[in-house]
Amino acid sequence: MNQAVATPPRVDSLTALLLPLADRTLLLPNVAVAEIIPYRGVQTSPDLPPWLLGQLGWRDLRLPLLSFEAASGGRAQLGATPRVAVFNALGGRPRVKFLALLLQGIPQSLKVDAQLARIDAELAPLELAAVQVGEGVARIPDLQALEQKLADAGLI
Repeated sequence: MNQAVATPPRVDSLTALLLPLADRTLLLPNVAVAEIIPYRGVQTSPDLPPWLLGQLGWRDLRLPLLSFEAASGGRAQLGATPRVAVFNALGGRPRVKFLALLLQGIPQSLKVDAQLARIDAELAPLELAAVQVGEGVARIPDLQALEQKLADAGLI
């Protein structure tokens, strides 16, 4: 009896999203992002750290809305066309399945492959790498560290 072993097809590229922020662009695999939604209905509190903009309602959940810029040592900014990226939490916490990140525009989808060129650039806290995307630079965020920042502050 001759049985062939099925091997999964080799993936040569993946679909990613360029997420525009006020002072940089992030690059994430599109599977990390659950949904892009309008900026709306954020519940704030005066005792929040500057990188936590408040709580956002999404699909009967309350999600922490983060400013990546402020969490990385910059300051939070709310531009003319804010959006929110809801992304999948990676920390394995049973009560935290999603987090929300403030964007400054509409994300752009693109295919990336193994030829994506890393560049030598100064990285901010919460950035893993910088890569060349077309004529621009995109940053690879450390989403686990961002989630851990919330946990360390006792917010999740």
